[in-house]
Amino acid sequence: MELLLARLFDGVSSGATYAVIAVALVLIYKATTLINFAQGELCMIGSFIAYAFAVDVGLPVIPAVILAMVMTALLAAGIERTLIRPFDPSNHLPLVIITLGLLLLINSVAGMIWGYDPRRFPGVFPDGTVFEWGVARLRWYTVGTLITTIVLLVLLSLLLNRTKVGLAFRAVSSNLESAALSGVPIGRTLQFGWALAAAVGTIAGVLFVSDPFRQIEPTFAARVLIFASAAAVLGGLDSLWGALVGGLVIGMVESMLIGYLTFIPSQMGLASAVGVLIIVLLIRPNGLFGSRRVERV
Repeated sequence: MELLLARLFDGVSSGATYAVIAVALVLIYKATTLINFAQGELCMIGSFIAYAFAVDVGLPVIPAVILAMVMTALLAAGIERTLIRPFDPSNHLPLVIITLGLLLLINSVAGMIWGYDPRRFPGVFPDGTVFEWGVARLRWYTVGTLITTIVLLVLLSLLLNRTKVGLAFRAVSSNLESAALSGVPIGRTLQFGWALAAAVGTIAGVLFVSDPFRQIEPTFAARVLIFASAAAVLGGLDSLWGALVGGLVIGMVESMLIGYLTFIPSQMGLASAVGVLIIVLLIRPNGLFGSRRVERV
């Protein structure tokens, strides 16, 4: 029972961070029906900017993260304006190629600036445990990550459902052509979506690397992006709360498989996410909470 509880705590801890990155993927997909392959690298670069403010400049962690969110949002807004907006949003092939190129470019730039040596990120939450029973330990990091994820989802839901900019965003995600005919500024709305996703991704990256058992380095986001993509597909690519459910399920699957199937090495945790992704695409392509698209012919 103690081991089961420990695995549950580990699954919640990992799943919450996967969920936040999945939320960033959902935001881009809702606006453009496009998977942004560079989202993980935007999370990574935002985490490094926060690290630079916290460690090199000496700011407290929370202000450092807020400044990093602002800078990463501006970076993403600039990327959308210069590299994404000139292309037809209905033609996904060039946009996918651009995001793949950005993935490689941002990773290389981060490696040139900060190098590839792992570093310890300052803790966002207090050290220690909230609850302990034998080998099962519920850490403050796990509780803080889960609460942060839920609060973030509530704020995003209010933003998208209760504000004018949220209404424009939902109009664009519902029907691009109708939104344009209604006078919605398509370019600025999509730019807002990219900036918001980058800011959310920065929070996700910081939450992931602030775990005392992890370190920050330029390649960490490539692995996490696969888990987050599986979480987004499982929950539904257009559902914010589905991303939370999908992230928690992926985290639990990873924790339980490695914990109880001893013949599976820990390095195969990534394969569990890929397996879930394939099964969901085969059985329920819209995910658990995704809306089914209806096209008139």
